[in-house]
Amino acid sequence: MSQDLGVRLLDPDGLASAAGQAQLLAPQLKALSDPNRLHLLLLLADGPRSVRELTELSGMSQTLVSHHLAPLREQGLVTVTPRGRSNVHALCCEALAGPVRLLATLASLTPEGADACCSDRPIGS
Repeated sequence: MSQDLGVRLLDPDGLASAAGQAQLLAPQLKALSDPNRLHLLLLLADGPRSVRELTELSGMSQTLVSHHLAPLREQGLVTVTPRGRSNVHALCCEALAGPVRLLATLASLTPEGADACCSDRPIGS
């Protein structure tokens, strides 16, 4: 499966050691480790939304949506912009939308997802 995600990959030569990378990445992955947070990120991958819109689309309460947006904001994965009497949340950058959508594809039961990672076929066949 070849797909252009519109993501610029980091130069591995310019990065810290693998242990250093893991230390930097772990808090962000922890913020993503909750299904409700991933649900919100998938909704935000389609474009910026208010808490009210996220509440309606996700079926979560306003309190729960706000609760789960907080760690995403703290880790810099989601931004918030005041607009009138509400706040509009968005992914930190458009580059994050591609990987979020890819994760959803990999986890789904589509042929693309199965071919990408969830196959019983031995590697290289």
